[in-house]
Amino acid sequence: MSVTLLDQTRKISKLLHDNSSRVVIFNDICGVVGKILSASCMVVSAKGKVLGIYEEKASARLTGLIADSVGDMIDENLNNRFLSVLSTKENVNLQTLGFDRSDTGGISAILLPVFFAGQRMGTTFIYRDKKDYEVEDIILSEYANTVIELEIMRAIYEEDDEQKRRKEILRAAMESLSSSEQEAVKYLVAALPGTEGALVTSKVAAENHMTRSILVNAIKKLEGAGVLEVKSMGMRGTHIRVLNETLLTYFQDADPKF
Repeated sequence: MSVTLLDQTRKISKLLHDNSSRVVIFNDICGVVGKILSASCMVVSAKGKVLGIYEEKASARLTGLIADSVGDMIDENLNNRFLSVLSTKENVNLQTLGFDRSDTGGISAILLPVFFAGQRMGTTFIYRDKKDYEVEDIILSEYANTVIELEIMRAIYEEDDEQKRRKEILRAAMESLSSSEQEAVKYLVAALPGTEGALVTSKVAAENHMTRSILVNAIKKLEGAGVLEVKSMGMRGTHIRVLNETLLTYFQDADPKF
């Protein structure tokens, strides 16, 4: 490995070290790789959503099938062709991906599948004009792609941890309620049109043959636990927003206490 390549991989590694307290933004990785290779770089999810993007201004620009911003969707057929590539493929003929010949003259591309635990999570797409990819370029690209895979893995684990934390908070909040208050919450969830909406508590109570005070007490306790956001609308009722969305499926479980 040359000194230059070692320095370049260290630039990518630095993203991990400098961002130990947060998830590395895929734009950051694309930007570092793009600047090193003088290329445009894009990370796309398995569903075709752009997770990160860097556009090399001095290089040729592809249009039509790819997207311009994070959150946009690329062409469905293009994404299907991306997903058909199962290992690193350098100096790709862009016409085989569906690009018009007039748009691809002199452009070289490299495709790298992104996997996690054997599951396809997306694709890294790098392209530039008038310069094929050499061995060191491919090594650098694969190293960056590994960092992307690690970040996707971390994001998945952090999402799982957050979900567990929300469940624990909800379980503690529900255990603080009496059995009649828990039943009242069940009716409240059923009456809400999704994650939020305006309700008349007296009407909900009357329809479910319970006292309004039980329902109001349950709402106040869940509000205090950070499960609900509650705002009085006067004569129009009460606007309720579910902050902890595990509440919406709590009563669907065979064991409501998880």
